[in-house]
Amino acid sequence: MFLFDIFMPLIGSLLLIICVLVGVAFLTLLERKVLGYIQIRKGPNKLGFMGVVQPFSDAVKLFTKEQTYPLMANYLSYYFSPIFSLFLSLVIWMIIPYFTGLFAFSLGLLFFLCCTSLGVYTVMIAGWSSNSNYALLGGLRAVAQTISYEVSMALILLSLVFLVGGYNMVNFYNYQMNLWFMVITFPLCLAWFASSLAETNRTPFDFAEGESELVSGFNVEYSSGGFALIFLAEYASILFMSMLFSILFLGGDLFYFVFFIKLGLISFLFVWVRGTMPRFRYDKLMYLAWKSFLPLALNYLFFFMGLKILIFSFTMNL
Repeated sequence: MFLFDIFMPLIGSLLLIICVLVGVAFLTLLERKVLGYIQIRKGPNKLGFMGVVQPFSDAVKLFTKEQTYPLMANYLSYYFSPIFSLFLSLVIWMIIPYFTGLFAFSLGLLFFLCCTSLGVYTVMIAGWSSNSNYALLGGLRAVAQTISYEVSMALILLSLVFLVGGYNMVNFYNYQMNLWFMVITFPLCLAWFASSLAETNRTPFDFAEGESELVSGFNVEYSSGGFALIFLAEYASILFMSMLFSILFLGGDLFYFVFFIKLGLISFLFVWVRGTMPRFRYDKLMYLAWKSFLPLALNYLFFFMGLKILIFSFTMNL
């Protein structure tokens, strides 16, 4: 029984990591296909049936290319920051509320906030340790952007926590049996989606990788495996944010196939936004975080706090 308790979570987490990595592979294919059709072209369609094998071909190509190291780079931090970045992106999946008791725990949302905060350091160290001006500028932009949007994300989460009365993700499943939170908190839902885009450094907030002016930003000095790991970490974060959006606002019914359709639709939205939106100006990005999303999240937070106190006092009087 003791061995069973040790090995089952290990096997479960290994399966979860493999599934996430396969999901990431096909998310890149979806992105390339959707962007292709948005720009009136085919996208990858040569390898396998309609380009299905393309992600694996890309992976083999990236990991077999020659690894180059900048001569002046701080080698250890330069080498380990992409590995740590991918590690954080995969560890964060532990908070999925599987009812099999894999790893889901009562303070799951706090763990999510801790991991996203740590993700900032990997980008910062990747930019700094490359010892390149372009990489450093990209890293600084990414850090400022992520920290700004984390504040509004934490407040939006706190509003929903007041609503359900706990940090456990299973509560969101129980409370959305009859009505999705998206219906009653629609402005928060939109703010959360925009913050997710900023958090994962996606268009229109891709200042960390501003290709047109920063030559790929903080990861400019990375090639081969290092670049592939940063790439995997980014797409694993996109999949995770899509999953979290589905749980928080669209009802977290993980046992039903509909949940995964919702997850796929939100991931498609990430790609759709990339295909249609131009990049923001940096000062407007900061203005949006501090002058629009922060007041909105605070207002909702105070509203839900008042609502909860009102309900509590009403039930006490009864």
